[in-house]
Amino acid sequence: MRDVLPTLVERWRNGETVGLTTVVATYGSAPRQPGAASARLADGGVLGSVSGGCVEGAVYELAGDVVESGTAQTERYGIADDDAFAVGLTCGGTIDVFCEPVSRETWPDLDEIGAAVDARRPVAVATVTSSDQPDVPVGAHLTIAPERARGSLGEPELDRVVVQDARGLLDLGETSILRYGPQGLRTGDGIAVFVNSMAPSPRLIVFGAVDYAAALAHAGAALGYHVTVCDARPVFATPARFPAAHEVVVDWPHRYLRAEMAAGRIDSRTAICVLTHDPKFDVPALQAAFESPEGVYIGAMGSRRTHDDRMRRLREEGATDAALARLHSPIGLDLGGRTPAETAVSIMAEIIAVRRGGTGVTLTNLTDHIHPGISRIQPDPTRVGG
Repeated sequence: MRDVLPTLVERWRNGETVGLTTVVATYGSAPRQPGAASARLADGGVLGSVSGGCVEGAVYELAGDVVESGTAQTERYGIADDDAFAVGLTCGGTIDVFCEPVSRETWPDLDEIGAAVDARRPVAVATVTSSDQPDVPVGAHLTIAPERARGSLGEPELDRVVVQDARGLLDLGETSILRYGPQGLRTGDGIAVFVNSMAPSPRLIVFGAVDYAAALAHAGAALGYHVTVCDARPVFATPARFPAAHEVVVDWPHRYLRAEMAAGRIDSRTAICVLTHDPKFDVPALQAAFESPEGVYIGAMGSRRTHDDRMRRLREEGATDAALARLHSPIGLDLGGRTPAETAVSIMAEIIAVRRGGTGVTLTNLTDHIHPGISRIQPDPTRVGG
């Protein structure tokens, strides 16, 4: 939903009704994960994707029907269906999508969600996708932030329980369907609530205002990272040189990084890339990076010789073996790249592999499942949309 949210809010403010389709569950080798969304606009345009192209035509028609009828509905597309090839989902997976009409009437607090995402504040949206309770309507929304909640799913006790559960998912950055019985009983399953967690984008902090940093900023931004370029030299650290960066900061890297950690703006999804090749910048920056939370990616550019010299200097400054084991140096995967742009791809490829648990092996030579960690649960053929 994050990808289509800016336009969705704009059209909402203009009084339009948009058909919003969201992936709420996947089974097998599905092309996109829960939370992926597409929007059919009032002028017939379309934004986003729920399947990477496989079933977009069918979903587009579904969105038109939902806008016309004003009734939200859930549909399943998958290889197990008789018409799977007709809609084009040939990847072998199955997806459940929830399609709803979005307008000021159906979603009065949509602008609050947009404002939270713009301000990089965590927010989750809970939507009823099916219900056997008359007081809990399909399509009801509840907007949940760490400090407050707005809206209602139709029943106060259900609201209370969903807020608790959604905040737990939001803390983890996870998106999922939750099931409840009457009065929010967690042992029931007659009510399905899709919780779409929209935590702030992961951060990519690049130290060193060099040409490789410009290419890395472009690659990181394209992958959804909030990119900061930091360098102590004001003549080099300028927004004009790094147009893809969200922030260009003039400061000593170690001082900036420690200030960001003290402010709570560094978490386990952050990637820190040191590209300066200068010990007076590199070593203090890496010492500060070693103080970051577990899970933070820490990489440093340089040749083998530069790496060996850097490791020696870090040990002399008291870096432990455990701290040095966190360092990815020389940075990046072996792709054979030469240009700054190719090097940026190499670096981002390693960040993705580390974050997602990938091997870096070509898929041709991979004998395991292409999508590691996906659900092996087979879809229930008796389930119907509702």
